[in-house]
Amino acid sequence: MKRSREIARAHLDSAIKADAGACVCSAGFQPAVSPTSSRRNVLSSTAREKSWPRRLEALRYPDPSGEACAAVAVSRCAQIAITGILLLSHLAACGQSTNTPADLPPEESKPAWSGSLSLYGYLIPHSRDYVNPNVTADHDWLHLEARYNYESLETGSLWVGYAYHTGTSLVFEATPMLGGVFGNLTGVAPGWNLSISYKSFTLSSQSEYFFDAADSSRNFFYTWSELTYSPLEWLRAGIVVQRTKAYQTPLDIQRGLLVGVTYKRFDFATYVFNAGWTDPTIAFSASVSF
Repeated sequence: MKRSREIARAHLDSAIKADAGACVCSAGFQPAVSPTSSRRNVLSSTAREKSWPRRLEALRYPDPSGEACAAVAVSRCAQIAITGILLLSHLAACGQSTNTPADLPPEESKPAWSGSLSLYGYLIPHSRDYVNPNVTADHDWLHLEARYNYESLETGSLWVGYAYHTGTSLVFEATPMLGGVFGNLTGVAPGWNLSISYKSFTLSSQSEYFFDAADSSRNFFYTWSELTYSPLEWLRAGIVVQRTKAYQTPLDIQRGLLVGVTYKRFDFATYVFNAGWTDPTIAFSASVSF
C-alpha cells in the first residue's frame, strides 16, 4: 500500500509540474534571458523607444486571447489539485479498509438453564381425584426433577440425572436418574427418561423401580410410556400405558388413548384410560417450558 501511494504521488507531482509550466507559458511569462541576449536588448533599446506609442496602445487595449488563456490555465491547475486530493483520499481509505478486521457475527448465546412445569389432573371413578405436579431443571448434562403424588398420594420425590442425546433424523435421548422418595412411601428409586424420535413418530418412557426402605414387599415398578404420531407440528395423537400405585383399578396396567396440542412454550393433552375394559379414568395435563 505504501508503494502504491508513492507511485501515485510521483505521477501527481509530474502532472502538476508539467501543467504548471504550461500555466506559466500560457499566462504570457518569459523565461530568464542570458547575458548575451541582454546586451542585444540594450543595443536595440533605441529602436524599441521609437515604438513606445504602440506599446502604450497595447497596454490600453490588452489582447483578449491572452486573458482567456490565463483563465484556462488556472482552471486546469485547480482541476489537477482537486484530482490529486481525491486520489490520495481514496488510497488512504483503501489502506484503512485492508487493515481493519472483518466484523464477526455475534455468537448466539444459549440459556444456562432450561426447565418445565407440568400439572396432571386425574378423574378417578369411585375414588379420590388428585393433581400431580412435576418440575424439571436442566443445565448442560445435569438434570434435576421433583414430583409429588407420582409414586403414591401425599408422597414426593427428588431426582438427579445425566442427560444424553444423539442423532439428527433418528434422535435418541436418555437420562438415567436416581431419586429419593419420601412421604407415605420412603425409599430410593433408580429410574430413567427415554425418548426415540423419527420423523413424525415418538416413543417415550418415564420409568423407575422403587425400593421401599421399610418393607421390600412394597417394592414396585412404575412406568408412563407413550407412542405418538404428529400429523402436524402442533398436533399429536397416540397410545399411552401407565403402571402406578397412586390409584387402583381392576387393571394392573392402565392403557388408553391420548391427544395433545402444542402452542409455543405451552403443551396441553387429554388421556382416556381403560375405556372398553372398565370405567374410564380421564387425565388432563398442562405444561410450560422455560
